[in-house]
Amino acid sequence: MHAESDERGDVVVPTATADAGADHGKVESGAHLVRVRKAGDERTGTAELGSRAPGFIKASRPLHLSWQVGVFIVGLAVVGGGVVLLPLPGPGWLIIFGGMAIWATEFVWAQLVLRWTKRKVTEAAQKAMDPKVRRRNIVLTSIGVALLAAAAAVYLWYFGWVLPWNIDR
Repeated sequence: MHAESDERGDVVVPTATADAGADHGKVESGAHLVRVRKAGDERTGTAELGSRAPGFIKASRPLHLSWQVGVFIVGLAVVGGGVVLLPLPGPGWLIIFGGMAIWATEFVWAQLVLRWTKRKVTEAAQKAMDPKVRRRNIVLTSIGVALLAAAAAVYLWYFGWVLPWNIDR
């Protein structure tokens, strides 16, 4: 297993960091490694992965761990609220992504999920702007609207302006 990256600008860091004053040149056995882009990578324009906690919090391991627990609980509450709103009227997915953004302030896995989501949304938006796809979507939407208008016209022809639950037939 290689600890290096094939791309320039990548670094591999242990996921479980030691205290602020410890030697970070050694990786203990059993530590997990994560590839992280250096800050200010001109090729991708991406920022550094990892915790965005203030320096005084990162300096103390117990304080940083409690900070991470707090961020996780707040993010979990927001994501849970978004999941509850999925079947109800409301911006469920938007709230879920907001909770993921909260988690992404502290956890690399959430940052990677958000990057993947942003990439997929951008790809879908670019694909939707393709002239052939736009033309197809416009045609399908027009057919759907025409079918709904025809169904409404048939309903009004037979029953008039009476609501469906007030029909005596």
